[in-house]
Amino acid sequence: MSPPTPTLVIGIGHEWRGDDAAALLVARHLREQDCPQVLVREMSGNAADLLNTWQEAAAVMVVDAIHGPAAPGTIYRFDAQSEPLPADLFPACSTHAWGVAEAVALGRILQCLPPTLIIYGIVGQNFGLGTGLSPPVAPAIPEVAQRILKEIEYLKR
Repeated sequence: MSPPTPTLVIGIGHEWRGDDAAALLVARHLREQDCPQVLVREMSGNAADLLNTWQEAAAVMVVDAIHGPAAPGTIYRFDAQSEPLPADLFPACSTHAWGVAEAVALGRILQCLPPTLIIYGIVGQNFGLGTGLSPPVAPAIPEVAQRILKEIEYLKR
């Protein structure tokens, strides 16, 4: 019997772009937990890299800071297998060039999406140069990490 396939969590962002680091902080928070069946990666969000990386697991959770009409710190969850990502939340001109939405769309066309692909988006406020999160975004970090851990437990059933 082969060992269970680990769940892959990918935090996307840039350390030096304010709230764009939110997903990296979620990834680091998860890495500190005792989750032997969870692989955590930090990535810049390049679509080609995402397509290759998420082939590593049957269940993948991606976290990214997003733009949106909701208040900064708002958390969105999308099941990328059953719904397209809203272009207004994941704009093509992100700090990653071709990003998450493009990777999902291309993966759908190429039929290479993982069986489970959940995308969490945290609405950011400041994507300018610099470190540190905006005050309304910081509380979303442990909240998203907790939601991911609960989702992983659910998937184990």
